[in-house]
Amino acid sequence: MNRNLPQSVPFGYEPPAERLKGTMIVYDSFQQLSNGELSFAVETAEKLRFAKLVLYPLHEETIRRMTKETVLPYHKRLDRLHDWKRSVEAEQGDIGGLSIMVEGFEGKRKKYTPIDSALRHLADTYPSPYFLYLTPEMANLFASYSSFEEWIVKLRLVLAQMPSGLHPKLEQYRHRWDVALDS
Repeated sequence: MNRNLPQSVPFGYEPPAERLKGTMIVYDSFQQLSNGELSFAVETAEKLRFAKLVLYPLHEETIRRMTKETVLPYHKRLDRLHDWKRSVEAEQGDIGGLSIMVEGFEGKRKKYTPIDSALRHLADTYPSPYFLYLTPEMANLFASYSSFEEWIVKLRLVLAQMPSGLHPKLEQYRHRWDVALDS
């Protein structure tokens, strides 16, 4: 169709609303998350009607600076995520319009990446609104950073389960996070 020609639409026509929108980001080492927990994250993203689910594995240098725990090498965890993604897509086919992405940003950097840089990259790459899916431990860790207050107004948190102990800033911004419910 020629874009220069005027188009006519019936009076009162409104374009259909987008059924899916936004991005849910799973920010984790993916060392402890089982396939069942990853499937639960997919179910949560489907229930909340997201267009994209982004799995963001952390580089071992980032994990070492954040938690001091030892993990498998980055490429092994990344391969596991790609294998899991292929099996889910082969098993379920179209997941309600949800597209699953495995983000390789930290693999390109090959060094420590602050959460600010990671979130900035994700915000530049994927459509908004942004929801960060975190384990309770990672949520408390994120709340302890000085940049937490800057980011909590730009995104919302979805916690995998209710934390046993809350960081004071998480308590302060209770209205900006929810717990993913298994139903």
